[in-house]
Amino acid sequence: MTKFDADLASLKQHQVPQWYEDAKFGIFIHWGLFSIPGFAGSHGSIGDVFATQYDLAVAQTPYTEWYANAIKVPESDSAKHHAAVYGDMPYEDFRAPFLKGLEQWDPKAWAKLFKQAGAKYVVLVTKHHDGYSLWPTGVRHPKKAGWHTERDIVGELGEAVRAEGMRYGLYYSSGIDWSFNKKPLRTLGQFIGSTPGGRYPAYAVAQVKELIDKYKPAVLWNDISWPTPLGKLTEVFAYYYNNVPEGVVNDRAMPVTFKSWLMRFKYFSDRFDKMAKPRMSGKRRSKGMIPAEPPHYDFRTPEYVSFPDIQKRKWESTRGMSHSFGFNRADKDEDYLSVADIVADFVDAVSKNGNLLLNIGPRGEDAQIPAAQVARLQGFGAWLARNGEAIYGTRPWVRAEGATGDELPVRFTRNGETLYAIVLGKPAGGEMTLRDVAVREGAEIALLGHGPVAWRKSGGDIVIALPVLDDAPAISFSISGAA
Repeated sequence: MTKFDADLASLKQHQVPQWYEDAKFGIFIHWGLFSIPGFAGSHGSIGDVFATQYDLAVAQTPYTEWYANAIKVPESDSAKHHAAVYGDMPYEDFRAPFLKGLEQWDPKAWAKLFKQAGAKYVVLVTKHHDGYSLWPTGVRHPKKAGWHTERDIVGELGEAVRAEGMRYGLYYSSGIDWSFNKKPLRTLGQFIGSTPGGRYPAYAVAQVKELIDKYKPAVLWNDISWPTPLGKLTEVFAYYYNNVPEGVVNDRAMPVTFKSWLMRFKYFSDRFDKMAKPRMSGKRRSKGMIPAEPPHYDFRTPEYVSFPDIQKRKWESTRGMSHSFGFNRADKDEDYLSVADIVADFVDAVSKNGNLLLNIGPRGEDAQIPAAQVARLQGFGAWLARNGEAIYGTRPWVRAEGATGDELPVRFTRNGETLYAIVLGKPAGGEMTLRDVAVREGAEIALLGHGPVAWRKSGGDIVIALPVLDDAPAISFSISGAA
């Protein structure tokens, strides 16, 4: 087993383990005190909000998990909602109903649902920006005694997830903690510069090491930034790899720099503040954001947006089913992605060397996953049960995208010598032309879930005979003998 040292040269020898390359699909869980109010304003995606309301964007995001900050900004929708529904009740008072709701929590039922959905790993938010820890941490909070659960939510879910044969990862918000930094945040520049100093860095490092020691997470999913200089970060990464040899870390541990200290102490201008907008992909404004690359990571994490091309390095598309990660009680069925949309986003990511980390937002008052989310997980799982051969364990082909003769999008994957063509949508008629795919004589083509199908060449295309198809969001063909 490789022994890692606390320096970048050693850490960069770490290889993404095969399990993570093969897994393709994971479940993200945002659940906490913020799940009790379950509220955020309705202004579109986070990309829309940062583009149109930059001076108030952090308090107006569609992310309900940012409620604790939003209610401190009087102009925000959340502050107005809170005053109307809860009066002057402090955020801390959501703890009691959240803990009461835990009496109805069944982690084994959650794990079975995730397994049924086809997930190969699960990532739980252990501490979000409100600083409330979902395990009985032994690390003393220097400013807010007892700001954690006594019930070991992290441990119980981990036991249930692993019993179902899935890997278990943990999210930790190290860059932001509003139980240390209570100043209201309005803009992205303020947000980025708000990583707490003082006793917080030592606290965060100790909690992350405690999570590693107690739970051995297969994924260490950090968020926003990292509260120490680079030297302490490399020490934590080496500690993690040496304790969890097949673990992976994401790309959001950006260590404290001189620039971030300047921002923390307000030595930045409005001009710089407005320049600190989310990075956008492509020529059109993105609905999400792509984090800046830190000194070390195993995989990238674009949020509510995907990469347009095959990436050499592993990545993971992360998103909620609606505009929020945390539960939003205002969400209606039409606010959620359809199963077809989830399949399309997922297949696109896999064809370009990505995974999908699809979030669920359980309710706080009864610890239940909303029916609209359950239905989508079940529908997605049914699709994967038929088409998983074209997904799990695959790698990108020479190109990701193609099209049928009637312009349906196609995505390609491969596993060894077998090529998979995944058609997004339902072809019309009894034949389908797959453009620009060369095959050798004697090649075998099968429709997954059905069996072999007849085919013929037509110039540089192949024409496939189709059986009667149901209304699945996508169909997959295996091609043994692609040129």
